[in-house]
Amino acid sequence: MLEVLLCSLVTILPDYLYRHYRQGKRIGHEITLYSVWFELRWGITGCLMLTVLLIAIIFYNHPTAANVTSSFRTMPIVPETNGRVAEIYVKPTDVVEKGARLFRLDSTRQEADVDTKKRRIAEVDAQMTMAEADIAAANAQIQQAKGSLQQALDELNTKRDLQQRNPGVVATRDLEKLQNAVDVGKGGVAAAEAVKQAAETRISTLLPAEKASAEAALKQSQVELDKTVVYAGVSGHVEQFILRVGDVVNPFMRPAGILIPDDAGRNRLQAGFAQIEAQVMKVGMVAEVICISKPLTVIPMVVSDVQDFIAAGQVRAGEQLLDAQQLAQPGTLLVHLVPLYKGGLEGVTPGSSCIANAYSSNHDRLANESMNIFTRLYLHMVDAVGVVHAVILRAQALLLPVKALVLSGH
Repeated sequence: MLEVLLCSLVTILPDYLYRHYRQGKRIGHEITLYSVWFELRWGITGCLMLTVLLIAIIFYNHPTAANVTSSFRTMPIVPETNGRVAEIYVKPTDVVEKGARLFRLDSTRQEADVDTKKRRIAEVDAQMTMAEADIAAANAQIQQAKGSLQQALDELNTKRDLQQRNPGVVATRDLEKLQNAVDVGKGGVAAAEAVKQAAETRISTLLPAEKASAEAALKQSQVELDKTVVYAGVSGHVEQFILRVGDVVNPFMRPAGILIPDDAGRNRLQAGFAQIEAQVMKVGMVAEVICISKPLTVIPMVVSDVQDFIAAGQVRAGEQLLDAQQLAQPGTLLVHLVPLYKGGLEGVTPGSSCIANAYSSNHDRLANESMNIFTRLYLHMVDAVGVVHAVILRAQALLLPVKALVLSGH
């Protein structure tokens, strides 16, 4: 309607003025309800053509989107393991901080496993103490074996001296027995030293490795025990939390509730513009939005990102070939909008439905002095008609409460 009124000022109105003051025709006489089309046919035809052209220019260069919302993602409250609920720390709709405890699962099995791993570490420590005692015993055995070996060597050397001075004084059999005793003594010393080395190797290599394995197993068991307590990953609101003590929760099938982050849906809006406007939408364009949850308020925004793909065209590999008819419904161009000023979205409830207008600006192009006069006039006209779209948006802001409260039938 606004476009028709504007176009009529340069088409129907001049036509009427010409026929009234130049041709002397008057409303109610020559220009009647039945003769309007014949008398003002050139003005009406020009008005309609100019209106269609103006609407096309406005909606193409200053696109609008009715599919605008402050989308946000919720976080399901699920444990990392299956279990039965033993204790609950929060209530539905509570506000929690990051790291706060939400609920705890029954941890009897995990606690028993942790106690078993601790006892295993204590057992390894006891084995290390026993190994130290074995080393002390091995040292004593070495000293004893060396003493017996020295005694056998001394006796063998004495008998040999006597044999060399007085051949036949010492029997050959006695010398062989003493030599065998010396060899046995050397073997005893070597055996005692081997026992000591085995004990030292055990206390320096084997037992520390067993203790490290036991400590790693304890850490793993402690991790499993810690998993029985579910914490809040972010600060936010707990919703749909209807958990009760004794309930069984499953991370794949049965979450305990939903956690909505504090900043969810409060920093930006997502708008779906028509595909024909893909060449017009640019990062940095100024935009305005009105939201149902904050009526009678026009919020200045700016385009922060334009998605390079249309979501409706995505395909997923399957057993059947893709049929183009399945993609018959055209998708929209996803555009992210952020407030132009800090706190611009305050008061807008996350998930609200909004209407957005984006405005093209040709200021940089008009600064080019080599541009011809017709292009310059066209760009000036494009920037000027953005005011029409801004007026329409404000009219929608005024009518939005009426439509929501009166005309919706609620």
